[in-house]
Amino acid sequence: MKIISLFSGCGGLDLGFQKAGHKIIWANDFDKEAVETYRKNIGEHITLGSIYDIDVRHIPDADMVIGGFPCLGFTVAKGKDRNLDCEYNQLFKEYARVLHEKQPKYFVVENVVGIKSGKEFEDFFHNVILETFKKSGKNGDYKIRYSTLLASDYGVPQNRRRIIIFGTRNDIEIEPEFPAMISSEKKTLRDAIFDLPKDYDESIPNHTGNRHRVKINGYVGNRELSWDVPAPTITGRGSRSGGAVIHPHPNKERRLSVRECARIQSFPDDFIFCGSNGACYSQIGNAVPPLFAFAIANEFLVLENKKRKPIKKEDWLLPYI
Repeated sequence: MKIISLFSGCGGLDLGFQKAGHKIIWANDFDKEAVETYRKNIGEHITLGSIYDIDVRHIPDADMVIGGFPCLGFTVAKGKDRNLDCEYNQLFKEYARVLHEKQPKYFVVENVVGIKSGKEFEDFFHNVILETFKKSGKNGDYKIRYSTLLASDYGVPQNRRRIIIFGTRNDIEIEPEFPAMISSEKKTLRDAIFDLPKDYDESIPNHTGNRHRVKINGYVGNRELSWDVPAPTITGRGSRSGGAVIHPHPNKERRLSVRECARIQSFPDDFIFCGSNGACYSQIGNAVPPLFAFAIANEFLVLENKKRKPIKKEDWLLPYI
C-alpha cells in the first residue's frame, strides 16, 4: 500500500511498514535531527516542518495514513504532572485534518497507554479523540477499533505497551486484524546487547553515551536491569540531555549506549542515528519499535491478498533474530 506518515520521528514505524513491503510516499516531522536520521536511513520523502504549517493539498494521495502524535501530555511516566490541557494533546486534530482531506482506506495510530488511563483521560480518549477520528470520513464514519499491544509479544526485547488504533473507511468492507503474538518465548536484554563491548566504543556506530552517574535507587532511570528478561520501556524523556532517564547498563557501571537502546527498540545495526547523544536517545525513545511495526504492517498485506512477510535475519541485522 502507499502510505502517508505523520509525526514520523526517526522512522521506527515507517521502517517496519517499509520492510513489510509497503511504500512510504510522504512523511513529516518537525525535529531536525530526527528528519536527518530518517533521510539517512529510510528516504528523502520526508518534509521538515510543523504539522500546523502543512498544506494538505501538497500531500499525495495514499491508501493509508500512519503515525503516533506526541504523547507528552498523556504518558503515565509524568505521574501527577500529566495534563489533559497540554498543547501536545491537541495534535490528534492535525492527524484528523489530514484524514479528512485525504480519505485513505485505512489509518493506524500508535500512542501510550496513558492516553486512556484514568477516568478523565479515558473519557477524552473515547468521546473526543476516537469520535474525532470516526467523524473524519466524508461519506460516512470511519470504522474504529483499538487494542493494547505489548512489543515483547512481537520479538522486541522490551516490555513496551502501546495503544494501537485502526481505522477503516466506511466503504471498505474488510477491516484489519490486530497481529497475533509471534512467540511465547520473550527476547531478553541479554539477547539484545550482550555481544556489545562492555565500555562505550566509537568504532561501533552509536555505541556511545553519557557519563551521568549511575545510582540505583528505584526511580525511573535508576532502576537495576536484569539480563534475563525483556528490558523496561526505553523512553524519550528528558530535555535531550540523556541524563537520569537513560537506563543503567546491567553492569551498573554506566548508562546504556545509544546503540544498545536502539537494539532494545529493534532498530537494525545498520540504522545510524544523527545528532548528539541526547538527540539520538530522544529519537529512539520516541520511536515505535520497527519489529512491532512490522507485525502490524503484515496485517495490511493480508488485506491485499498477500502473504505475511517472515522475519529474516539478513533483513534486520539484529543479534536476536
